[in-house]
Amino acid sequence: MALPFPDTPFFRGNYGPISMECDAPDLPVRGEIPRALRGSLYRNGPNPQFAPADPAAHHWFLGDGMVHAFHIAEGRVAYRNRWVRTPRWQAEHAAGRALFGGFGPPADPALRAVDSGVANTSVVWHAGRLLALEEAHRPFALDPVTLESLGYHDFGALKVPRFTAHPKRDPGTGELLFFAYGLGGPLGPGMAYGTVDAAGRLTRCDPFEAPYAAMVHDFLATRRHVLFPVLPLTASLDRAMRGGPAFAWDPAQRSRIGVLRRDAPIGTIRWFEGDPCYVFHVLNAWEAPGSEGEAILADVMQSAAAPLFPRADDPSAPPADSPARLTRWRFDLAGATDRFTATPLDDLAGEFPRLDERVAGLPNRVGFFAASTRASPGGAFDSIVRIAPATGQRALFTVPPGDAVSEPVFVPRGVAAPEGEGWLLVVVWRGAENRSDLVVLDAAAPEAGPLATAMLSHRVPHGFHGAWRPDPSAA
Repeated sequence: MALPFPDTPFFRGNYGPISMECDAPDLPVRGEIPRALRGSLYRNGPNPQFAPADPAAHHWFLGDGMVHAFHIAEGRVAYRNRWVRTPRWQAEHAAGRALFGGFGPPADPALRAVDSGVANTSVVWHAGRLLALEEAHRPFALDPVTLESLGYHDFGALKVPRFTAHPKRDPGTGELLFFAYGLGGPLGPGMAYGTVDAAGRLTRCDPFEAPYAAMVHDFLATRRHVLFPVLPLTASLDRAMRGGPAFAWDPAQRSRIGVLRRDAPIGTIRWFEGDPCYVFHVLNAWEAPGSEGEAILADVMQSAAAPLFPRADDPSAPPADSPARLTRWRFDLAGATDRFTATPLDDLAGEFPRLDERVAGLPNRVGFFAASTRASPGGAFDSIVRIAPATGQRALFTVPPGDAVSEPVFVPRGVAAPEGEGWLLVVVWRGAENRSDLVVLDAAAPEAGPLATAMLSHRVPHGFHGAWRPDPSAA
């Protein structure tokens, strides 16, 4: 018999899991779905199938992945959700209970041979494959229509057991750029940088060592460089073996950013240094215009301290209440200093930045993110922001009190549409009704409100990231 989920923050409200998989072939729609909007929106997030064996060791990041698909065509929306049936999911499903605990290896030696991946963080569509991603394991393939689990995918020859949840696609070459961290043993400082070509073949995978072991959730890519942020959310096997947290905020460490030319050997990484800070997610990076590649600008969502994790010097203290704000980093590659600068661009607390990916790695005119304009249950976001980073001009779509928004996913109006002209797809939790909607906004004017709302009869739990797969017939 399954146990009830504990009354802890990661299981309250819309953070709590749903217990079913279902199909809704034709959602009711208020307004009108644009006829040119054809394709599939996928969203991924943690949805544990069983209550944790040790609630104190559980973290939101550790729940089983569940992918939600909204298939859009001819003004209609079909919905489907499925758990990602990883080896861990299958083992726990067969046992009828949770078997794994926190971030460290399982206490039961018999379980250490079972792959513990949860594939719960993001999704990417590349080279005809839909991949569910989670940074501690390899990509996990799903059928793009049925969401059937197809198993781990290694692009033919992946040399490392990990793959970032945030690969970057180069719109010019069609390449998928990726990195891995935590290599060289459990919670080690080893990292790797790699590339996958437009056809889905691994073309590069080079190991290197970071200045120290840390949780490196995201990275940056320009058309000529990649940047690896090693920030003081440190990883320590020794600390974990002593009963402390595997990952903890350690402001005694400096922020270190590795910069590498994409056409250069891995040994030429140059490490820049800055004050302690943390970044879960990045918006974009590019070579500064006219700099001949001698300066790089990067827009990131920067926190003064890592939220959601304990302190290394006082694990009993609550995690930092440190909201992220849009910040610009500058790296002077021609200068005599190895320090980078950080300049705030906006004062709204936010996360989950997205852009028109056709300009990824180039200067972008607009960006989008989820934001908080008032106190919301569980720290959820209540607004979608469109911002022009160069001027700070912004527009907001804000949901009623008690509701919450997901990360916005941008879909261009067409292949030749100007940057930022298209739609934003946002999943909105309706708190009073305890269910969710898919909302379609005009990306050029989100403040005007929904063009259309597709209504679910159940809720989509708060998750992390989404991706759009265009309908090939709509091209």
